[in-house]
Amino acid sequence: MSSNRTIKPSSLSLKDLPWQIDWKKDRCTLCGQCTAVCPVQAIELAVFRKRNLVTSIHRVEDNRSTFDTFYGIKQKTTIAEACIGCAMCSMVCPNDAIEPNPHPGTPKLKFHVNQGGEPRKRGGRRNSTESLLDRIKFIRISMLTDPALDAGRHEFEMRTLLGRVLPPKENMARLKTHGWIPPVREIYPLIIGGMSFGALSPTMWEGLQMGVAYLNEELNMPVRISTGEGGCPPRLLRSRFLKYVILQIASGYFGWDEIIHAIPHMKEDPCAIEIKYGQGAKPGDGGLLMWHKVNKLIAAIRGVPQGISLPSPPTHQTQYSIEESVAKMIQSMSMAWGFRVPVYPKISASSTSLAVLNNLTRNEFAAGLAIDGEDGGTGAAYAVSVDHMGHPIASCIRDNYLNLVKIGKQNEIPIFAGGGIGKNGNIAANAAALIMLGASGVQIGKYVMQAAAGCIGTENDRCNVCNLGICPKGITSQDPRLYRRLDPEAVAQRVVDLFVSFDTELKKIVAPLGRSTSLPIGMSDALGIDDRDVAERLNIKYVV
Repeated sequence: MSSNRTIKPSSLSLKDLPWQIDWKKDRCTLCGQCTAVCPVQAIELAVFRKRNLVTSIHRVEDNRSTFDTFYGIKQKTTIAEACIGCAMCSMVCPNDAIEPNPHPGTPKLKFHVNQGGEPRKRGGRRNSTESLLDRIKFIRISMLTDPALDAGRHEFEMRTLLGRVLPPKENMARLKTHGWIPPVREIYPLIIGGMSFGALSPTMWEGLQMGVAYLNEELNMPVRISTGEGGCPPRLLRSRFLKYVILQIASGYFGWDEIIHAIPHMKEDPCAIEIKYGQGAKPGDGGLLMWHKVNKLIAAIRGVPQGISLPSPPTHQTQYSIEESVAKMIQSMSMAWGFRVPVYPKISASSTSLAVLNNLTRNEFAAGLAIDGEDGGTGAAYAVSVDHMGHPIASCIRDNYLNLVKIGKQNEIPIFAGGGIGKNGNIAANAAALIMLGASGVQIGKYVMQAAAGCIGTENDRCNVCNLGICPKGITSQDPRLYRRLDPEAVAQRVVDLFVSFDTELKKIVAPLGRSTSLPIGMSDALGIDDRDVAERLNIKYVV
């Protein structure tokens, strides 16, 4: 047996793969577009040999075999080149001659992906489609008293505050003694969460920034976007559009030399500074930008050599407690911008988040807290972390909000929720539920990629190669052959469409509550669910 046909312990058949390619010989013209566009090279042009048996009804000696040779598309069964179900081959095929189909049973690939002792990483989607937020209902409808509003005719102010909101008397006293009060920003409650310049392609990042600028300047919607870890292009730091951006600093400090050097030349202050301590999909682990994505531009912005992987430590190496974080990081970042910019931390949802929040409430420089739940995406997480680590966002937000209520600071320090919002497409309903559970706003990332750029990855493990730089849509790739598939102006248009649609749906939910001038933050009497245990855990109504 030849070496390339040797059966090894890790040898797989087509039936062992999660996706099988269905190729129709009678429709295919062998144009080669499918093999050219496949991001993992799962298919190839091959030569097939078919045996035809010719039989005679008269004499056995006249029986003979003939062989036909033809060209066709063959699916590979090697682990590294297993089909990911992205269906790019179907999109480019002019004759509908090819498509991937999911395996109806249990694929065996998951037992073989750890070749060489390296566990599998994937692009940040959990292998679960369940969502508690989708089960929550809005049950409080005003009718006679506290009249409901007409979402189509009344003016609504869908705004929230980012920053420390001290009581008026304390503000006046601080202003007289120190000449300073904590900075506060009035922003839209839906924030585009941290996706770095490096994790996203240049065209995707540019499209998001263009969309946010249009929403602010043309539609008067104060939408904000976080840069993620890794800095941002120098031209953005020196432009007037910086005021729509939340600059994120994480444990790797990538890109911050460029940001610090640009401070004297900034025309506008950023909206806020977000200090990232954790990610929802892999709590307790640092970020990772794999070498596939570290091209010349990314290396220059981050101040590192080209073509090397860029891991961030699990924690900020100069800090060992939240108290030290407040004293060092939050105050130093506030000082860097002359105490004009709100500074807040972002943490993973966990049972220890209450301790973090309690310490933040004691310091006037902490402008809020962002909490990222277990469904929060990340570009390169070990599958075991994505599937088995983390804390659900709903109960974590609820615990933290009720703790603020207990100490009388629920209107003072805002909490922002992230992780799995819109996981099944119900973005406005999920956001409204979290706001009524106590969040002042929500952060989205994965949903933006799906809605604005047509990301084809799913929680059922389709595609999910964001970390490898081979994104078939060009959303998370630094390869110009891939990211040129994406039109930044089309992305910007879809971002605008997304926020306008979200705004309409959010008003449709809020209007029956009789609220038009403020968000229903913590208005949990409007929520119900058909699960008694969940209702007791979240302190909302049980309805059947």
